Amino acid sequence: MWVLMYVFSYSVSPAATNDRAEWRLLPTVVFQEFSNEERCRAAKSALERSLGDAGAKLRSGLEDLKTIGKADPTQIIIAYNVECLPK
Repeated sequence: MWVLMYVFSYSVSPAATNDRAEWRLLPTVVFQEFSNEERCRAAKSALERSLGDAGAKLRSGLEDLKTIGKADPTQIIIAYNVECLPK
């Protein structure tokens, strides 16, 4: 049995907002079991591609907002980690 563990978090620079509650959100952790390593690694690969694509779209949108003076992409930090672990 294998477990796919996915951890996602983001934080906002204190310079971007005065609301301290928005500075750091608690990470989201998700687990899913797989019957073998190959299936787990396939799911891991698909999830990493999806997260990478989502991050690129977010970055692009923030860059568009930056050009009109409404956002600064450097103020937001997004992190994720995806692992396949034997159970």
